Amino acid sequence: MAGAPGGLPRDLHPVAWWAWAIGLAAAASMTTNPLLLLLLVAVTSVVVLARRSGHPWGRSFRLYLWLGLAIVVLRVLFRVVFGGVETGTVLVPLPEVPLPDWVAGVRLLGPVTRESLLAGLYDGMRLATIVVCVGAANSLANPKRLLASVPPALYEIGTALVVAVSIFPQLADSVRRVRAAQALRGGAGGRVGRLRRFLVPVLEDSLERSLALAAGMDTRGYGRSGDLPRGQRALTGALLLSALVGICVGTYALLDPTAPQWLAGPVLVAGVVVAALGLLSAGRRVARTRYRPDPWSAPELMTVAVGVAVAALAHRLATTELVVAHPGVDGFPSLSVLGLAVGVLGLLPAVATPAPASTFAGSEAPSMEGSAV
Repeated sequence: MAGAPGGLPRDLHPVAWWAWAIGLAAAASMTTNPLLLLLLVAVTSVVVLARRSGHPWGRSFRLYLWLGLAIVVLRVLFRVVFGGVETGTVLVPLPEVPLPDWVAGVRLLGPVTRESLLAGLYDGMRLATIVVCVGAANSLANPKRLLASVPPALYEIGTALVVAVSIFPQLADSVRRVRAAQALRGGAGGRVGRLRRFLVPVLEDSLERSLALAAGMDTRGYGRSGDLPRGQRALTGALLLSALVGICVGTYALLDPTAPQWLAGPVLVAGVVVAALGLLSAGRRVARTRYRPDPWSAPELMTVAVGVAVAALAHRLATTELVVAHPGVDGFPSLSVLGLAVGVLGLLPAVATPAPASTFAGSEAPSMEGSAV
């Protein structure tokens, strides 16, 4: 154990995994190069296989891969059904269905060209890669410890988000347990019967676990407000509302060149400062303690730095090498040295972070989670 890569086995901070995954997802959103997108999917898969824990959410990554594949297939089918590029090499000469004038601009069927299929394939692969990156974060980060890391002012929102992102891990665990139970029972039946006997228990088990999670959170006081005076609550609401207005006005003035420039920087900075004050005031009404908070050390900083660096390199690729970042549909895409660096750099957490402790313990039971109100 002492010779494990990245130090002693321990679970990496969940915020670090999310920062790394968001960086890779941002890089995927800046390109339609299928080679680079496949490289990002391969990188996330290797990191997940190397650093996922033995907890139920560690097995949910396969579902995101299937979801990404379904997104690609649907995107290509939409190109076929609703048409696409009218000029190009026709692969399937389908007849076009005439539509009324009030849906002008929408085509139904029509000749299927190679360029149209490739454009749909590239767009679908980009969206699928973003979904896979989010799935990697959901498979690597402990959702309960992520909730413990949420600032007190955002605790209610963080609770809802953690419950939302833990749906797929719960579904994956339910699929595994129902499949094992049905394999022990056996039984005959056709495809439809087996599918019905499989889906109903999975959905029922996922619903029961979600209700149990909600009941447990309500029992422990998640999301309950402290006893604050009415004036304090009014002050908090006024600060947050003023911050929202300031940020909106400052952002609009920053993006619109015709707006007065004195609205851009000062108003935006003032909105951010007021938002910080509002969050600090709102955090006083949530009382909670933490048990064994997750450490934030060199591996976490390195993982976050890798996510930021991957996004920065992808942005440079999209601005300096436009042909590589967004290849046309009339030729074969290529990868440059900068494009390879985007993928190779994202692979660093697979070898430079500590191995998860649960894989060494050989147990699927969750460790002591650190959030009590």
